[in-house]
This record gives sequence, structure tokens and C-alpha cells, in this order.
Amino acid sequence: MNNIEKVIYTAKTHTVGGREGSAKSNDKKLDITLSTPRSDRKGTNPEQLFAAGWSACYLGAMGLVAKKLGILLPKDVFIDAEVDLGMIGEAYQLQTRFYISLPGIPKDIAEKLTELAHQTCPYSKAIKGNINVSTTLI
Repeated sequence: MNNIEKVIYTAKTHTVGGREGSAKSNDKKLDITLSTPRSDRKGTNPEQLFAAGWSACYLGAMGLVAKKLGILLPKDVFIDAEVDLGMIGEAYQLQTRFYISLPGIPKDIAEKLTELAHQTCPYSKAIKGNINVSTTLI
């Protein structure tokens, strides 16, 4: 693994109480209550945060790739991300599905964009080979 040569940004959070706690960022832009999946407790869970963070990063990566290829992404592009928390034996594991809408983009170009976005997105790179990832154009 290579060390980062130039840090662009560092996210800093303070989390207490695990899945039944809270998390706050040092810049006060994030202040959330955490809860377990399917809980009646107010708040979000780490899987929802991961789905939102990864899909936002992936859309940004797709925009970078499209720009390099001279492709204009439609304004109404979106991703519906699903992150499953499950078990393999006694071990917890995640798996994900991205449903990507690229209206007006031919299928072959859309497939290329999604592939290159996974090669560009830091989240995609971080989990590569560690969890099952499905990408579907809708």
C-alpha cells in the first residue's frame, strides 16, 4: 500500500456510543444521532452513511471521468445505493448494489463511465476485492 503524497482534506469526527450514540464533526457541519438498523430510535446507521458517502463520491468520480472523456453528464444523473449488512458464518460483512441512471447516455458509454468511475473513486478503491459490489444501469 502506498502512502498519500499530498493530503487534500482530512475529515475529523468524534463518535460516542457506537451504533446507539452520536457523531459530530470538528467543523460542526455534521451532528447526527446514530441508531442500529430497524431500530425505532431516531437517527441513522453506519450503513446508510456509507451508502450516501460512497454514492456521492462515486458520482463525483463519474463527473471527473466524463470530463476527461469529453462527455457531458446529464443534470438528472443519480445513484440509488443499497448497502447490506449481513453475516458469513459468525463474521459481519457488507455487500453493495449501485443502480445508476445516466439518461441520454448510450449504454456502451455509460458502462465505460461506471467502470472508470470505480477505478477513480477512493471509496471503490478502498473496498475493491473486500466486498461484493454490483453496478446496474437503469
